[in-house]
Amino acid sequence: MSAVLSKPSLWRRMQPLFAGFDAPLLLAAAWLMLLGLLCMYSAGYDHGTRFIDHARNMLLATGVMFVVAQVPPQKVARLAVPLYVMGVALLVAVALFGVSKKGATRWLNIGITQIQPSELLKIAVPLMLAWWFQKREGQLRLPDFVAAFILLAIPVGLVAKQPDLGTSILVLAAGLYVIFFAGLSWKLIVPALAVGAIAISALVMSEEAICQPDVKWPVLREYQKNRVCTLLDPSKDPLGKGFHIIQGEIAIGSGGVTGKGFMKGTQTHLEFIPERTTDFVFAAYGEEFGLLGALGLLIGFTVLILRGLAIAAEAPTLFSRLLAGAITLSFFTYVFVNMGMVSGILPVVGVPLPFISYGGTAMVMLGLSLGLLMAIARSRRGSHHHHG
Repeated sequence: MSAVLSKPSLWRRMQPLFAGFDAPLLLAAAWLMLLGLLCMYSAGYDHGTRFIDHARNMLLATGVMFVVAQVPPQKVARLAVPLYVMGVALLVAVALFGVSKKGATRWLNIGITQIQPSELLKIAVPLMLAWWFQKREGQLRLPDFVAAFILLAIPVGLVAKQPDLGTSILVLAAGLYVIFFAGLSWKLIVPALAVGAIAISALVMSEEAICQPDVKWPVLREYQKNRVCTLLDPSKDPLGKGFHIIQGEIAIGSGGVTGKGFMKGTQTHLEFIPERTTDFVFAAYGEEFGLLGALGLLIGFTVLILRGLAIAAEAPTLFSRLLAGAITLSFFTYVFVNMGMVSGILPVVGVPLPFISYGGTAMVMLGLSLGLLMAIARSRRGSHHHHG
């Protein structure tokens, strides 16, 4: 036995693979994956292979994370432009000859499988913008920000047209985070936020008038208008459009403090919660694990997000700082929008809950995002060694 241990070669060879991995980030991700598997086992119980597929997607995502974590951020920066161009080209292809399901054209058939190109842009857009600002570092002028907004508007517009409101909001948010971190002036940010706040309050106050069936809304489609109106008052149509929100709230509320117990959620297993393995997975989770379970989940996400922001703050280059900041705040956006929508604070848009919701493409993109954060954390350590 001692002979085996004294052979340092294998362990020595393995060590660099694990060296520089960010422990808090890894632990938070592992904890969230564990909760995701528990929840999927229960919520997807009647769905045949959902649990197995979820576990396989997680293994795949972990593999992607390990590989990407080995790549120095400078090399990642070289991929920014090709990834962005490919992503936009794929979105155009979807618009021209995509596959339609449930009235939305979001998928592209590539022979072996169907892919959803909009997922790729959640990472390609912040990469591209971080690369753009890195090129312009030290001489940023207004036209540079205008160009950044155009780079952001193209994919967001294409995704919104599919129509996929949830993903277009996420891509928009990821891009805006980069532009914000790059130093967009508060003088420009505050007015935009103010306009948004006024618009939302006007919506809430005039709900009666604008939610009449014959009122047409500019830009938004009929079903998107219905979603907003349903959010303002789900009890108007409790068995139709308000069903999702009401059932989600009942499930979460009925879980109480400690939950009904693993596999014992009645709303979940009696099929009251629609989309319970994807967008509404938090309702299934809250029903079985209760408030304490939800806190466990929130702690996991909080550690992940705070750690990501710490990595961003200490990143050695502008590119890696912008990228790490945008990736981390995107996680925050996902969690906030998904939980908000299930709890009836936000309109129902298709946004998955990271690690917990079922979905292959989304899970692999998560692995990729975590890998990039790990790589940035490692590059920071590397730069310390050179100076110290």
